[in-house]
Amino acid sequence: MKRLLMILLAGISACTTPDTKNSLTVSFSQISETTIKQTIDILKLRKGVSDLARLEKGVKHISTLWRKEDGDDQVFMTFCKTNFIADEVERELFFEKVSKNLESLLGHFNKITLDLKENIDLNNGPMLDIDKEFSGYSVGAHLLSDLYTNKIAFMIALNFPYYSLHEKEKFDSSVSRKAWAMARLGDVFVSRVPAELDQAASRSVADADLYISEYNIEMGKLLTEAGTTLFPDEMVLLTHWNLRDEIKANYGNKEAGKEKQEMIYKVMEQIINQEIPSKVINNPNLQWAPFSNKVYENKREIQCTREPDSRYQQIINNFKAEQAIDLFNPEMNTFISRKFSGEMEIPQEEVEALFDDYLRSPQLAKIGSIIEKRVERALRPYDIWYDGFKTRSTIPQEDLNARTTLRYPNPKAFEADMPRMLTKLGWSKEKGEFFSNRITVDPARGSGHAWGASMKGEKAHLRTRIPQTGMDYKGYNIAVHEFGHNIEQTISLYDVDYYLLNGVPNTAFTEALAFIFQSRDLFLLDMNNTQQNQEQMNTLDTGWSLMEIMGVGMVDMKIWKWLYAHPESTAADLKIAVQQITKDVWNTYFAPVFGIKDQLILGIYSHMISNPLYLAAYSYGQIIEFQLEEYLVGKNFASETERIYQQGRLIPQRWMEGAVGSKISVKPILNKLDNALN
Repeated sequence: MKRLLMILLAGISACTTPDTKNSLTVSFSQISETTIKQTIDILKLRKGVSDLARLEKGVKHISTLWRKEDGDDQVFMTFCKTNFIADEVERELFFEKVSKNLESLLGHFNKITLDLKENIDLNNGPMLDIDKEFSGYSVGAHLLSDLYTNKIAFMIALNFPYYSLHEKEKFDSSVSRKAWAMARLGDVFVSRVPAELDQAASRSVADADLYISEYNIEMGKLLTEAGTTLFPDEMVLLTHWNLRDEIKANYGNKEAGKEKQEMIYKVMEQIINQEIPSKVINNPNLQWAPFSNKVYENKREIQCTREPDSRYQQIINNFKAEQAIDLFNPEMNTFISRKFSGEMEIPQEEVEALFDDYLRSPQLAKIGSIIEKRVERALRPYDIWYDGFKTRSTIPQEDLNARTTLRYPNPKAFEADMPRMLTKLGWSKEKGEFFSNRITVDPARGSGHAWGASMKGEKAHLRTRIPQTGMDYKGYNIAVHEFGHNIEQTISLYDVDYYLLNGVPNTAFTEALAFIFQSRDLFLLDMNNTQQNQEQMNTLDTGWSLMEIMGVGMVDMKIWKWLYAHPESTAADLKIAVQQITKDVWNTYFAPVFGIKDQLILGIYSHMISNPLYLAAYSYGQIIEFQLEEYLVGKNFASETERIYQQGRLIPQRWMEGAVGSKISVKPILNKLDNALN
């Protein structure tokens, strides 16, 4: 349900985040303990009241949401007496009506948001300032506020109170699907955040997203110190995704691959340090030599100022917006707790401990030694993205591009091929068409993403970059990843028994299926695997990539901990802190594997800017992917995928137990790594 409510905060704007601290006044209500107790005692005497715990929880919970403008203690007591539902049959009918109405509200808001963001998200022509303004308009920002004003929110929260993660973890197998759905309805009104603050947070993230979506590097304009170019003139790569993927693509290039990788790595360092000349960003008219950091125009050197710590100002803006919201979340009073205990439903401390255990495992150094032998050199920091365990890394990038551009010259060609891909994965022709008819493919302005529907009858959207020359392999690989998201989004909307259970426990679980689809990209291209011991290679690949993504997840978490410890920091302060955090994480976990200290590469990820505290979900996604892949061996992929994702939005451990019969753990992958290494 929380995933659905996120659309109310979605949007992109060129505006700066407003200062809400000075303009916002909120009158908190203090419903007395005496009034709360009297209200509960009166309601206990009502005929038909059987669940006293629910009664007490409901009254106490809405007292934390009540404001002075909602009425005094007597109004509060009268409201509870009038609106508490004792009869379970009537309560179930109430639940069904609320579910239906929420699907309509959230579904239509989702569609409007997609429409308003279209000219920002899609590569469909020039982008004007008015596009940015419409994209930044959050159509549902005032919905929750309105529902409190008209008392609908209180009616729901009184009868379907919020259960904390600790309480949900106590739910056992006797708790019905409907009871889980009712608990998810309680998640809708956990806190009462003023619409101004929600809008400010939306704008801040949107500004950061726009900053990243326009952060392109003109690769054909990069110069070596000898003044030569290494990349095609028309190549334009978005940071960090496309830069990373180009590093991966060059492991199969024996002639110029390492030189290209070193240049990209230097570009990344200049971005992290904010030493990159601001004029070379997204500018095809200048040439840039990243090693000497010199800029040329028409072959003549010109002077350019560096980017003014804009990267870190975006993070500061996100922090300030979330910090303003903290006051209105008594249950989860930091963005860190809201993101982990709230959204992911896994405590942050538990996540960090799991990552620490894995990153210290001795198997990683052994994988590093194997990679050194395969690349025939000492490890370099960018080898965190070593891609040589995959079959595709042995195939020249040009050959892959030739195949994908021929097959997918435009978005409609990929869309038309989706039924075939699904039948190849095991779905029937009818079911493949059912899913495909509910997904549309769009040409992305950025790197690509998946956007699900929020009500039946609407389509999920698959976005990836598609140049005029057709979909290159990088775009195809991303598209297959997003296709996995779309399949999850469609199953967990259309095949889940209760709308309030729509979705997955958290983003890691949709990432897991996206990774599973992505690992089958060559299979879907009808390319046979000719590499021996591919199962062992896949295990080594998973183990290595998990180290990489856990490392950047650790950096992301530590940045936000630092921000809460230094709330008045500037962008310049944060830049220094991030540089130190990335070095510390590298030295703790990566230096023993790579034999190199004080590297900054873990700070390049764009998610830290435009999607704060999201990176941990990728690591969980890979752990879940591994457990699912292990379980799926020898089983029908299509039918098991449907069964697993029809569970909907249970809490993570309950979902995993239902999926594969065990809880989330890195032990299976460590055990399998031992076997692969041996």
